Amino acid sequence: MAILIRCAKPADAAAVADVYLASRKAFLPFAPLAHGDAEVRTWIAATLLPAGGVSVAEVDGRVVGMVAVSTAPEGAWIDQLYVAPDSVDHGVGTLLLRNALGRLSHPVRLYTFAENLRARAFYERHGFTAIDFGDGSGNEEGQPDVLYELDAIDQ
Repeated sequence: MAILIRCAKPADAAAVADVYLASRKAFLPFAPLAHGDAEVRTWIAATLLPAGGVSVAEVDGRVVGMVAVSTAPEGAWIDQLYVAPDSVDHGVGTLLLRNALGRLSHPVRLYTFAENLRARAFYERHGFTAIDFGDGSGNEEGQPDVLYELDAIDQ
């Protein structure tokens, strides 16, 4: 399976939303979306993609994964990383993460839900360390979360 990682284009909005929604529904049933599908699609098309920092993974012309990054005074952030359920365990997430890390200065931080053991293991395999645990009051879903960080020396 040849995986192409490229910058997202406005025309990718529907495919990115499809990946995001399918992945959230398949892997995060304990954290239902705080917004409906139509709102998510509008947010992706009108806010997430225009902000920049979004890359997609493509296989045979089909978007199968996405990563969104941003920067802040305290460091860089991986804001979103989702892979289509039928493309999990094929290296898509790893390629997206490597691509993002290659574009970011360190430290790099991200949040994931505490109950999302698959994501936690993925990030820990890639050198991220849990630095804080939240009670869910800081996210829309109200679910306990974990703040991870990757320092330059961790790579």
